[in-house]
Amino acid sequence: MPAPARVILGVGAGIAAYKVCELLRLLTESGYRVRVVPTPDALRFVGEATWAALSGEPVTTDVWTGVSEVPHVRLGQSADLVLVAPASADLLARAAAGMAGDLLTATLLTARCPVLYAPAMHTEMWEHPATQANVALLRSRGAVVLEPAVGRLTGADSGAGRLPEPPEIFAVAVRLLEGTSHRERDLAGRRVVVSAGGTREEIDPVRFIGNWSTGTQGYALARTAVARGAEVTVIAANVALPDPAGAKVTRVVSAVQMQAAVLAAAAGADVVVMAAAVADYRPEARSEGKIKKDGQPPEPLGLIENPDILAGLAAQRGPDGTHPVLVGFAAETDTS
Repeated sequence: MPAPARVILGVGAGIAAYKVCELLRLLTESGYRVRVVPTPDALRFVGEATWAALSGEPVTTDVWTGVSEVPHVRLGQSADLVLVAPASADLLARAAAGMAGDLLTATLLTARCPVLYAPAMHTEMWEHPATQANVALLRSRGAVVLEPAVGRLTGADSGAGRLPEPPEIFAVAVRLLEGTSHRERDLAGRRVVVSAGGTREEIDPVRFIGNWSTGTQGYALARTAVARGAEVTVIAANVALPDPAGAKVTRVVSAVQMQAAVLAAAAGADVVVMAAAVADYRPEARSEGKIKKDGQPPEPLGLIENPDILAGLAAQRGPDGTHPVLVGFAAETDTS
């Protein structure tokens, strides 16, 4: 029986460290051997005893503990994945600069396995040119740096910078461990756009024409593209699933809104995957008020065709007619 894969779980100093306890549990319960390596300041948020109890492994932050085993070299050399969560702005900067002031940053320098960063910080810190430059540099070296989620941050602040949900980080980690090695990240440097979900075409303020699409297929494709190194944008129509970690998500409702968002995202893209269920028709006119039931036969609902987004993309291709690569899906009920 093969030995379980070894994961180094690096923990940065951020309030989101408490969420990483759930990520650690997901990894250990899936059979991975996990060694937690926090930064010294990360222990201000979650203590050493918690990490040791949940992982069943010793927890150290410096290169001097157990020095006879040369941990700052051995941990990185023996790992199958190094996963850093939360990756603070400071930690990303030190990793990009190749600094090795503690056990985690030293491990990052010696790792020859896939490295996955899950950033978490305030919006202004994430959007700062220095952080964006550090992220771009780490990605150029082959690391997977997820896009942070958008939502509630520390205190009353809200915006981009929230740690992706632990199950989403876990899903990317599993793909890196079991399906995509760092040598197989064949989409690194590529831009991929994925549409997902089902559009809704309003009849009146409370009713719409829709379909049963949940977005599951599109989100699975997006996660796989992220794990293979791509920069991924998802155009999501009425999807209730957690955002796929590492992807930028633009939310839309109708087919016309999806067309505008897809065309904007497709500019400069290498691949566009149309996995969304886009309504073929929409009401010719939307009632401004709810259409009442008054005992009389309703007025016939006139329909007009929605734009064919995939055909529009094909018409805008470059001179060679092959870029971007377009992938389309169609739901059918007639099997004859």
